Amino acid sequence: MYNVIIYAYLLGVAIYSRFNEKVRKMWRGERDAFRVLREKVDLTARYVWFHAASLGEFEQGRPLMEQIRRDHPELKILLTFFSPSGYEVRKNYQGADIICYLPLDTIRNARRFLRLIRPEMAFFIKYEFWYNYLHILKHRGVPTYSVSSIFRDGQVFFRWYGRQYGRVLKCFTRFYVQNERSRELLAGIGIDCVTVVGDTRFDRVLQIKEQAKDLTIVEQFVQEHPKVFVAGSSWPPDEEIFIRYFKEHPGWKLIIAPHVIDEEHLRQIEKQLEGLKGIRYSQAEQDAHNSQLSNLNPQYIIIDCFGLLSSIYRYATVCYIGGGFGVSIHNTLEAAVWGKPVVFGPENQKFQEAQGLKACGGGFEICDYDSFARLIDVFSTDETFLHEAGQQAGDYVASLAGATQQILSDVEI
Repeated sequence: MYNVIIYAYLLGVAIYSRFNEKVRKMWRGERDAFRVLREKVDLTARYVWFHAASLGEFEQGRPLMEQIRRDHPELKILLTFFSPSGYEVRKNYQGADIICYLPLDTIRNARRFLRLIRPEMAFFIKYEFWYNYLHILKHRGVPTYSVSSIFRDGQVFFRWYGRQYGRVLKCFTRFYVQNERSRELLAGIGIDCVTVVGDTRFDRVLQIKEQAKDLTIVEQFVQEHPKVFVAGSSWPPDEEIFIRYFKEHPGWKLIIAPHVIDEEHLRQIEKQLEGLKGIRYSQAEQDAHNSQLSNLNPQYIIIDCFGLLSSIYRYATVCYIGGGFGVSIHNTLEAAVWGKPVVFGPENQKFQEAQGLKACGGGFEICDYDSFARLIDVFSTDETFLHEAGQQAGDYVASLAGATQQILSDVEI
């Protein structure tokens, strides 16, 4: 049944790729993967294979890849992606020797792929459970690990109708899971090769913090201002809430880094901010002497480029993470690692780190404008509460680091 579904999916992707640019990139990349491998695979080398569905999973695997590269320079790393949102952003990543799409999980593709690579071990990150690849890896005796994985009661593996597909989990040599509940669920279906280590993202955000950029423009914009609100990866429903508040409370400096950076969205934000003085980051960057910042003394700055947000959070008094009024919130840890209170919308239940931040007092859920306004009013007037919330957020991240070292000390390389 699984293979029937895969071939039906393959046909659907082929058709849909004619109408959708993202699907077209994936379709072309998967078909091109074997050419890339034939050209780049060193038949005398020893490969460790990492597979990440997309960019978020890549970030979870990155600390492991980089540690292996430091400790075992004799090994080469193959990195594969399923989604264009991962591949297109990280196709030039220097920490891997070969980067390509993973061909779709047909028996033929899996056999061809593994004959070319002959990996010594494989790491699948978080939710990746490709039935044919995993069964062939097991048949070949290749040690295969699931890292930063997390399981929930409603997943197909734990339903009566998913028992056959659930056998794919028995192909893994060991699971390195994020929490105790995941271990219990796996034990319930007879899988005991499980170690609870937490999430490698905590290690990654600490690395990102160490590598943070000094941003002269942002430093001049905030100028040690006591109240700076940074909104990261914001969407229109988020912006409607916090822009309304800060138009009524001009004592704050406002930095907005929207999730979607296009001219239409940027103009929409600027229209909402009418009445306040502001500037786009790219405009300030083109001003060699920063005279616009000095003369204008803007109340807000819009970050209209990528790659700066994780460094910008350090300048915040309070951080807001967007997406919580849509599908789900974005990365809370990149803000929390700086010891800043983190605010987000209600769609956060599937994120263990968001629940952890709320539980420790470093993260705060808002559900509408009124709840947001009440919270920021408290942050504005209660310095002790503000400081303690930031301290709790930073301590939470630091306390859960170390998964990378635990995994690699256990894996035999």
